[in-house]
Amino acid sequence: MTFDISKITIPTNPGIYLMKDSDDKIIYIGKAKNLKNRVRSYFNKNQNYKTQKLVENISDIEFVLTDNESEAFLLESNMIKKYRPRFNIELKDQQRYTYLRVSDEKYPRLLVARRTRDGKFLGKGKFYGPFTQGSSKLLTIGTLRKAFQIRICKTLPKKVCLEYHLGNCEGPCEFKDAQEKYPDHVKKLEDVLKGKNDTKIFTKKLEDEMHQAAESQQFERAKDIRDTLIRLGSLQTKQKMEYVENSDEEYFGIGIQEQTATIMNFRMINGVIRDSDKFFFDLVGDNSFSNFLYQYYSTHKIPKFIIVSEIPENQKLLESLLSEQSGFNVKIMTPTRGKKNDIMNLILKNIRLIHSKGANPALIELQELLNLPSLPNNIECFDISNHGAEFAVGSMSSFIDGIPNKSGYRKFKIKTIQGRDDFAMIGEVIKRRYYRLLEENSNLPDLILIDGGKGQLNAALKSLESLGLKLPCVSLAKENEEVYLPKISKPVVIPKNKKSLQILQHARDETHRFGVAYNRTIRKNKIK
Repeated sequence: MTFDISKITIPTNPGIYLMKDSDDKIIYIGKAKNLKNRVRSYFNKNQNYKTQKLVENISDIEFVLTDNESEAFLLESNMIKKYRPRFNIELKDQQRYTYLRVSDEKYPRLLVARRTRDGKFLGKGKFYGPFTQGSSKLLTIGTLRKAFQIRICKTLPKKVCLEYHLGNCEGPCEFKDAQEKYPDHVKKLEDVLKGKNDTKIFTKKLEDEMHQAAESQQFERAKDIRDTLIRLGSLQTKQKMEYVENSDEEYFGIGIQEQTATIMNFRMINGVIRDSDKFFFDLVGDNSFSNFLYQYYSTHKIPKFIIVSEIPENQKLLESLLSEQSGFNVKIMTPTRGKKNDIMNLILKNIRLIHSKGANPALIELQELLNLPSLPNNIECFDISNHGAEFAVGSMSSFIDGIPNKSGYRKFKIKTIQGRDDFAMIGEVIKRRYYRLLEENSNLPDLILIDGGKGQLNAALKSLESLGLKLPCVSLAKENEEVYLPKISKPVVIPKNKKSLQILQHARDETHRFGVAYNRTIRKNKIK
């Protein structure tokens, strides 16, 4: 039986998708700039035979979000190495990305870094990368050596060699002034590899050399420098999914929903992300994040740095126990900025996706922006339609899963308010609506939306309070499309291109349309 793609909601974010069979075994891993478009394409007609066989074996699809397509590319590579799904191509050469190594020697050399299949770097020194453009041996390494006067000899000679006479090395093997300047050359080289400002200086120097070579009709030389300049662009690309540091580290994000903890981790080995496991446990008794970490590291290798979304209880004790087990100091910390914080944000984004259980991504976004306690699957929106003191009505639209639920729309004749008092009318309509739902023991909405500003919102909140209800309630002011929240003076401004704002606007517009139509009907009947 073919997997029903219509039963799941697929994010439009970049990321990877893991297709699983009926035994929950991963059979294919792919990447996409837009997950929804890519995954749906598998279920189109006229696919080749092997794609049809893959689709026939799919029982579930899991997603891991990234910030851009490059990160999805890197993560896909690492996950394929780990799980080796039968429908993926298993590359004989897994060296898909180039790393450079500055050797750990008295006078360091610049080399192409080599790695084992499991990602471990060979040799000692500092590693830089990955560089996703250009091949290993051509990735500017010769030009970098020459530009920064980096030696190439495997063993330091006693006398200067041909490289010195060609002007490519200052000869630290023989000359004291070259020995003193060498550390500065290495530092400038490392700054370029890190993508710091010195890259601009180096790039300008290469551009000048290219123009000089062209003017001297050394066109082959000019072409080589041009290619080097193109490859240098990749040195400035920041990658979060695969980067190199001196020590191993592991990331844990935690999310709580309905007394159940969801934990997701990214494991880094030699700076390479190798895994993205998920764990679930009920918050019963002594079950806690701290206990989970201790149990986890009873069967897993302990890294020097454990980076978490929130500090677990008994942090110092846990660090002490793990340090004693590992034989080195272990530090538990939360990230605040930079690459570590970016990686943690991705983990938390994936946890929210797990909690949403395939919900509309715009509703997830709305929950985050308005800090709602639950996903706003059920939204009820209210408006007042006035046409003179005699003709005033209230209207309500209902949205389920971000879509109009027209059978749930309601209209109200204003009964207790005289004159044109929108605030009081909103208060009356809200009180009547939710008093009835309480009497009928009916389900209450996840979010109440009021068409108006701070005044209308306060009137609605007062009515809810009189009924003993604490439902999430916000208002949408039409002039600048600002969202007002209770007890917060400044409104939330949601960018106009956000789907979350478009849901609020649609609900507001539907309520207004429904109210105006009802008002018009009353006036016509009155005239008759």
